[in-house]
Amino acid sequence: MKVILAVTGASGAIYARQCACRLIGAPQVERIALIVSDNGRRVMEYEGERIPESERIVRYGNNDMFCPAASGSARYDAMIIAPASMGSIGRIAAGVSLSLIERAADVMLKERRPLVCVVRESPYSALHLRNMAALTDAGAVIVPASPSFYSHPASIEELAATVTERALAHAGIEVPHYEFDGK
Repeated sequence: MKVILAVTGASGAIYARQCACRLIGAPQVERIALIVSDNGRRVMEYEGERIPESERIVRYGNNDMFCPAASGSARYDAMIIAPASMGSIGRIAAGVSLSLIERAADVMLKERRPLVCVVRESPYSALHLRNMAALTDAGAVIVPASPSFYSHPASIEELAATVTERALAHAGIEVPHYEFDGK
C-alpha cells in the first residue's frame, strides 16, 4: 500500500508524528509520500514534534508539482492530511491546487481514493462547515481532531492516538487501536 501523509500549518503536529509512526509500523504500508507545507514545518518546530526518518518515507517539497503524488497514474492508495488547516480545506474544496498538498488531495478525489482530513480548528465558521460538507460530498472523510475519552487515556499521547487511529482506519490502514465495548 502506498500512502500520502500531508502536514499543513494547523496546530496539532502530534497527529502528524503519530500518523507517520503508525504508518511506518503498519506492515501493509510499503511507501509513504510525505509532504509538509512551510507553515506545517514551522508549527511542528514550535510544538516540538518531528517526523521520524524511515526508508519507507519519501519526502517531497510542497512546491514539487512534478512528483508522483501529483498524478493519478502513480496510484497512491490513500491520503491523510494531519493536521489539516482550514485554508487547505477551503482550497481543496474549491478545486484550487496551488501546492502539492492541494493537488495530491485533488487527485485522490478525482480518482475516488480515500482522502482523510484531520481538521484542527475550533469553533467552525459557516464557511468551514460548507467547505467540509463539500469535501464530504466529493468523497473525503473529515475527522475532527476531537479525541475520545472512552479508553480513559492516561496521557496526551494516548488521547491524541484516539484521533490518529480513527484517521488511519478511515484510510484503510489497520493498526492496533482501542475498541469501545461499553463496559
